[in-house]
Amino acid sequence: MNAEQIAQANAELRGRSPRKIVEWAVAQARGRAIVSTNFRPYEAVLLHVVIQVQPDLPVLWVDHGYNQPATYRHAEEVRRRLGLNLKAFVPRMTAAHYNAVHGGAPEPTAENEERIKAFSAVMKLEPFQRGMRELAPTVWLTALRRIQNPNRAGLDIVSADANFGALKVSPVFDWDDAAMEAYLQEHQLPNEWDYFDPAKADEKRECGLHAAWGGQAVAKS
Repeated sequence: MNAEQIAQANAELRGRSPRKIVEWAVAQARGRAIVSTNFRPYEAVLLHVVIQVQPDLPVLWVDHGYNQPATYRHAEEVRRRLGLNLKAFVPRMTAAHYNAVHGGAPEPTAENEERIKAFSAVMKLEPFQRGMRELAPTVWLTALRRIQNPNRAGLDIVSADANFGALKVSPVFDWDDAAMEAYLQEHQLPNEWDYFDPAKADEKRECGLHAAWGGQAVAKS
């Protein structure tokens, strides 16, 4: 889709339910849609919506090896309850190997920005790129939301992704936490609050998947 078509799609989709947006996205993909997840808080919302439209839709998950035990248990519960077609990709370097060579995941400080980016490139971006190449989607469904950080506030429901060459669609883009919580309760879905991503370090920065600098890191992988 070109810029004009994307702008038109956003105008048409604004105000529609996440399910209607997923239905639109799947129709555009012609059998080549995926959804990505990291099993952070509220991720079960989009995953539940997606399986109502296409139960076998591939679910791309990069397990960088640094998730909390609660997150792994949550991932397994959601996978089992929703019957997810989970496609897990792991880094070529194990967490133990990275810890031994690089001293572990960087502490979330401003001084460690370059170390955090280097960690993300090896432990998250490279396996994500591998997953995208293998699954080869034309449409990539994400749980991005406007309220999450300043970078995401500048995006939209539909956008062209320069890093991975897919049409990125975010069905819950305009939902706030209250709407996400209400959906979880309505459908009796689990949530998980012990999540921590060392490739982001804090909620106000990006791990590279949805930021321009990630494209450069991916190109070097």
